[in-house]
Amino acid sequence: MDSAVITLLVLATVAFLFVTEYIPIAVSALMASVSLGLLGILTPQECFSGFSNSNVILFGGMFVVGAAMLDSGLAQSIGNFVVRNVGTNQGPLILSLMTLTIVMSAFASNTGTVACLMPMVIGVCVSAKIPSAPILMALAVSANVGCMLTMVGTPPNMLAVAEITANGYESYGFFEFSYIGLPICLSAVAFMYFVGRRILPQKSADGGIIMQSKGVVGSRRQRILAVCILIFVILGLIVGIPGLSPAMVSLIAALLCVVTGCISEKQAYKGIDWVTIFLFAGMLPVATAMQKTGAGELIANTVVSVVGEHPSDISIIAALFLISCSLTQFMPNTATAALLIPIAMSIANKLGVSPYGVLITCAIGASCSFATPIATPCNTLILSPSGMHFKDYLKVGLPLIVISLILCMLIIPVAWPFIKI
Repeated sequence: MDSAVITLLVLATVAFLFVTEYIPIAVSALMASVSLGLLGILTPQECFSGFSNSNVILFGGMFVVGAAMLDSGLAQSIGNFVVRNVGTNQGPLILSLMTLTIVMSAFASNTGTVACLMPMVIGVCVSAKIPSAPILMALAVSANVGCMLTMVGTPPNMLAVAEITANGYESYGFFEFSYIGLPICLSAVAFMYFVGRRILPQKSADGGIIMQSKGVVGSRRQRILAVCILIFVILGLIVGIPGLSPAMVSLIAALLCVVTGCISEKQAYKGIDWVTIFLFAGMLPVATAMQKTGAGELIANTVVSVVGEHPSDISIIAALFLISCSLTQFMPNTATAALLIPIAMSIANKLGVSPYGVLITCAIGASCSFATPIATPCNTLILSPSGMHFKDYLKVGLPLIVISLILCMLIIPVAWPFIKI
């Protein structure tokens, strides 16, 4: 059997297991990578390459920092401050949080933004005694859409810029992505405020986290240390520190938490969400197999061929968006964009149309990572603390994808006309 077909069968199987949760999702993810190794699709080194991925290191470090914020009482103090100024009503909290997150993720890593804000959000929910699941989902959604606003907001946008300039065209403007990104952001905020928060389970933060935050007051010294470490993390993840990658910043911060006595070694180990670590590390090799075997390209070419030789602008947008968006639910958005954007350029050249709208469609589709907990690190980070399941992501993700698709079909042909060249 062809290696691409085998990879697609493994992907379909793991997708089924994710949806049904007959097997814990972290175990399913690890089974997928190991299966691809046993079937000869991946080498042993590739099977376990996810554990050396920088995002996995970032996750681990930030879990320790989050535990330090909770155990020191810092997150609880911040939560009390926010509650005093915003109130305990879930609606205003969602609006204020999503606005802040969108602005931050437009210029910085959306993963870093969620990693920095998540412990504070849990503190807010504990202080206000409100369900954390809708608030945390709003955090992830706003981080995913906020990165669509600028050229540097997310790797898919940067890949589109690189592809367009490599083919001799003038680059996109820095805020040009906002033509489509801003309407999607506004729609996402409105959806979460009016609909999303009502259809999600009204669950509180993870029981272990709540017990830590309630049972441990922490000392003033610990809170001061936690603030200093948090400032270092914000500078490193949001602003950037020369010579230090986000993963290095996260790891250094975690080490400082233990070395300075802000948190004990035992508390640091307990603070790490190992389900998230194994889930993400297990799925990264599957993305490698998708690229290596051509399975992703097979999907793309098959779906694009359906639109025919003389498709309308809307047909092209719908086809490319659906391909890109479907793949990004199970592959990192960077991998999805890297796979599809060159194909999109080839399609534009074959049809003889301007490539700007074609590439934008792929980039935006790759960033619409709403429907699964492994679609983006932002989604994965909130999985365990929120207590949500795979189906909860579908409840919010599928409507947001439909809204984004409609907006793309309405706006992209106007902002970037598919003129013949």
